[in-house]
Amino acid sequence: MIAGILRETFPGERRVALVPASVPNLVKAGMKVCLQGGAGLEAGYPDEQYTAKGVTIAGSREEVFAADVLLQVRAAGANPEAGTADRSHYRAGQIVIAQCDPLNQPQPARDLAPSGVTLFALELLPRITRAQSMDVLSSMATVAGYRAVLLAAGHLPRMFPMLMTAAGTITPAKVFVIGAGVAGLQAISTARRLGGVVSAYDVRPAVKEQIHSLGAKFVEMKLESAEGSGGYARQMDEAFYRKQRELMTKVVAESDVVITTAAIPGKKSPVLITAEAVAGMAPGSVIVDLAAERGGNCELTKADQTLKHHGVTILGPTNLPSEAPYHASQMYSKNITTFLLSLVKDGQIQIPADDEIVQATCVAREGKIVNPQLATS
Repeated sequence: MIAGILRETFPGERRVALVPASVPNLVKAGMKVCLQGGAGLEAGYPDEQYTAKGVTIAGSREEVFAADVLLQVRAAGANPEAGTADRSHYRAGQIVIAQCDPLNQPQPARDLAPSGVTLFALELLPRITRAQSMDVLSSMATVAGYRAVLLAAGHLPRMFPMLMTAAGTITPAKVFVIGAGVAGLQAISTARRLGGVVSAYDVRPAVKEQIHSLGAKFVEMKLESAEGSGGYARQMDEAFYRKQRELMTKVVAESDVVITTAAIPGKKSPVLITAEAVAGMAPGSVIVDLAAERGGNCELTKADQTLKHHGVTILGPTNLPSEAPYHASQMYSKNITTFLLSLVKDGQIQIPADDEIVQATCVAREGKIVNPQLATS
């Protein structure tokens, strides 16, 4: 059985689905690995590192498509435009494991289904203990939260830490993090390490202790809990968000840096920061909106653009993990390898229909869409 690793074609994507260190685990399970030449180069993994682990370097992209299993960072809806060029190369019975963005971009998965591939979307992994080591969303959110703070620091016209100098005392930057999921907690931790005074807010009161454990202040707002299933926030009505925006305006105005991470799976990101709130911030302040790909938590955010409003810089990055591709690939590779190996029994892939992880992540099989979330969307 052969696992194929393709060079990513999504614009600006620098990650690779499998790093050399993960290859021995697949070989031990009875698999061979084929890599499209240069697939890992931008992430810091040259072909020589793969060949040293016994990987075959393919002469063409088409040659990799002969593999039984394809491991990708982005497929289907996660690469809707450039990925269409690959659609004719997939074949019946082939297994594709990748991020596919099926809830937000379902049509590419529907278009791919007739080819007969078995398509797994790793974003749909259930929040259960057995799936923790496969959780690509948490891994990539860790990178995004870290990079968001560095991005903010690069645009902020002041330093983060308090410094006592002969020229006087430099006051620390005030950082406000909205959303204390994996990305938010990593942003809190990184901002604290840089010396910022950090506060954070989340609609789930249960995360208050985690925020405090990182040395940040939890911002109290008199709102009902919006905690949903699997630890995610659930979508609320407009009255809730209106009140939330009103309460948040004062905290935002007092902050030098605001990092927003609030997202709801399969839904548009809630708007939490209005243009009026941005206008109330001091000139030179920075907003990094990690929800930009789904419309943004800031009313003014534009995906993958940097703009200014009343002297405030607003950034809407959509692929921060790709800006730290070495370690992002390392974590992704661990996640996807663990997922693949969970399906391998006696050197062959078995896909038990009654397995909770398979039921949640399998999008297409035997020529049709099988995931109930897509079937009803």
